[in-house]
Amino acid sequence: MANIKQLDPFASPLDYYGAELRRLREGAGLRLADLGEIVFCTASLIGQIETALKVPTRDFSARVDAALNTDGMFSRLVGLVLRSQLPTWFQPFAEMESKATFISTYQAQLVYGLLQTPEYARAVLETGDANRVEELLAARLERQRILDAAQPPLTLIVLDEAALHRPLGGTKVMRAQLSHLLACGERPWVQIQILPNSAGAHASLAGSFTALRFDNDPDLVYTEDLISGHMTANPETVREGARRYASLQAAALSQEDSAKLIKRVMEERYGPRSAVSKHSVA
Repeated sequence: MANIKQLDPFASPLDYYGAELRRLREGAGLRLADLGEIVFCTASLIGQIETALKVPTRDFSARVDAALNTDGMFSRLVGLVLRSQLPTWFQPFAEMESKATFISTYQAQLVYGLLQTPEYARAVLETGDANRVEELLAARLERQRILDAAQPPLTLIVLDEAALHRPLGGTKVMRAQLSHLLACGERPWVQIQILPNSAGAHASLAGSFTALRFDNDPDLVYTEDLISGHMTANPETVREGARRYASLQAAALSQEDSAKLIKRVMEERYGPRSAVSKHSVA
């Protein structure tokens, strides 16, 4: 008899997803290979998802819903599964970020997570836990869905110019990332300003921070240290965050001039004529 892994469906959203997939597949009288043939994937992949060894995608979930006639159950559940892959300490912020009506953030080192391309995000994540890159990448891309919602949050980003010059993933990845920034900046609910190197000393030399505003909840300020994140609704901290962000906006380039700078760096540093090596880290 095959050694079938027994799952505790209440251990995590991923375990619940896998247990339900197995239950409904078997209820339909389908073997792993049978379902795989219907949804265009291998029996091995389905088995790994059923045993919580692989994280399902939205596309996979939609195909399984159609195959098993589940009225969109897996498509609804997959969002919870993907969010659960985020680091435990980050999940409360991601939950509040998804509910915010107004996001304002200063990013000193990297492009803000909501605006990262998959390739750029992968390069960032590979500097951390190399064993969970795929799961964390899927979770980050899921997090970005809030900008495509019917009522997306007004999102204001002040990005340090240094982030434009840091070649994460190589020349091709950076060119695509800067092109994506330009496209994001054309959305009416996204405002991108670059804090130029020429600004010198500024209001947040201590590092990045993000402020969230809600319709019916207190404002929050979020910061990160080396190993975790910290979120607070302390009124004094929120006021100080607002003051510093206003100062950063005043020191940053206008949206139009920021777009021009992004385009210039993209073409001069990462364009076809760029002398920067694909593997350069300078």
